[in-house]
Amino acid sequence: MPEIMTTWDAELGYSHTYMRPGAEAAAGGPDGAAEPLWGVYLVNAADEVGVHVFPHSTFEWRAAEHSLDPDDVDTLLDVILHEVAMPSRDDALVHDDPGALAVLRETYNLPGVFTPGVADETRRQACLARIAAVKRHRLLIAPAPQPERQGALEFVGSARVAPADPLTPIKELTRIDPVRVAGKRAFLDWVRATAEEPARPSFFVKPPATFVGMKPNEV
Repeated sequence: MPEIMTTWDAELGYSHTYMRPGAEAAAGGPDGAAEPLWGVYLVNAADEVGVHVFPHSTFEWRAAEHSLDPDDVDTLLDVILHEVAMPSRDDALVHDDPGALAVLRETYNLPGVFTPGVADETRRQACLARIAAVKRHRLLIAPAPQPERQGALEFVGSARVAPADPLTPIKELTRIDPVRVAGKRAFLDWVRATAEEPARPSFFVKPPATFVGMKPNEV
């Protein structure tokens, strides 16, 4: 069974920026501009509160990486929230997590972001299949009941009315520039076309996040 997490609220913030004119030049920063950051408030089964924070450009990258529709904010947001539970096949301890192992087994032959020669629809379906497997076996994110969210707002003295969907601020305010998505897709196409062949696994070549094993001494 997947872990259940509920969404309670979402808000807009911004990444690091310089608050004084000229400060960015003194500090060597490029232009001092801030990028919008979205924060989603989540609560797990143990009533532990966390915030999933991601930059607005994540929408552009996921649309470009997985051939997703830039106007389909609901699907993009669903991918962004659930992809954190996608296990790595390079994790040496994945066999200790039945849910993670089930996800990897179901998605083993699916193409990845950098797999060359994949049709757009195939790449899109592969992404959706991974997220569906995550929801079945590892993580399912759902909205907390509206009455409970409204009660929480009233408890802290807020005059806000809890929307039916706590992710409404993101879904209603997010606009994705198709030109920026097209630029990222062009970059990814270039990487796929020019990347070297993957290294053949050997005794001395280890993927990340695995035990070091025996390696030749550096001279």
